[in-house]
Amino acid sequence: MNSNVYQDVTRKIIQSLERGVKPWVCPWNDKAPLILPANYVTRKPYQGTNVLVLWQHGQERGFSSRYWLTYLQAKTLNGHVRRSEKGVKVLIFKSREDEDGQTMTYSSSATVYNADQIDGVDFESDAEEQTQCCSNGAAEILLRRSQAKIVLQGHHAFYRPSQDVIFLPERSRFEHDCDYYATALHELVHWSGAQSRLDRPIRGKFGSAEYAYEELIAELGCAFLMADLGVTGDVQHESYLAHWLSCLKEDKTYLFKAVNQASKAHQFLMSFVS
Repeated sequence: MNSNVYQDVTRKIIQSLERGVKPWVCPWNDKAPLILPANYVTRKPYQGTNVLVLWQHGQERGFSSRYWLTYLQAKTLNGHVRRSEKGVKVLIFKSREDEDGQTMTYSSSATVYNADQIDGVDFESDAEEQTQCCSNGAAEILLRRSQAKIVLQGHHAFYRPSQDVIFLPERSRFEHDCDYYATALHELVHWSGAQSRLDRPIRGKFGSAEYAYEELIAELGCAFLMADLGVTGDVQHESYLAHWLSCLKEDKTYLFKAVNQASKAHQFLMSFVS
């Protein structure tokens, strides 16, 4: 992957975190769900780092649509990108076989524009999808179908690998049901890393660099799940903003590695409800 792509995305994420804004959290209304951005033509949601890039760009520009298109895709729909509008680059991963029959994966980039930047296309409204995203029912189904052992007790939420158990406070201790589900999904991402599942063991003690890295994976994975399931709410846990900022500045691949693991957790957990 072009190192400039790493640097550009990381730079933008750093700028947000330095302002105390997480690009994976809706900043103007924490009770309004972020929805996974999707390509309007294929209707496929973007994945991984592309989600963060499009969320952040959409927030900065105030776009209301979840849909994105390339210049040529808009043109095939008899639409056109308004003059002076600027797009944003997303990563495209493709695979092909080499001379030995081995599958090789390579990446390139494409510039996409939000539906709000395009004229001449009668875009179907995604309002109905957003309206349907206001229930915690899908999250409840995921928790049940995952068969994760969840114990409701105490005052703290955490996953204990030695017992393979998620501990959550009683629901009555949460201000809103959505906060309970947001917290449960966060811990479920930790649960997904067990050796019998994705084999992403949690190394290091609480407060360590390794633990902070796992927390970033859980934050991102939870954000992807909440967007996919339409869950709102606030996850109550320790903040690692300072540590993440330090690591992002030292290693331009830090974010991408975490997003890759978070995407694996997201896809694995969504398989229980798809």
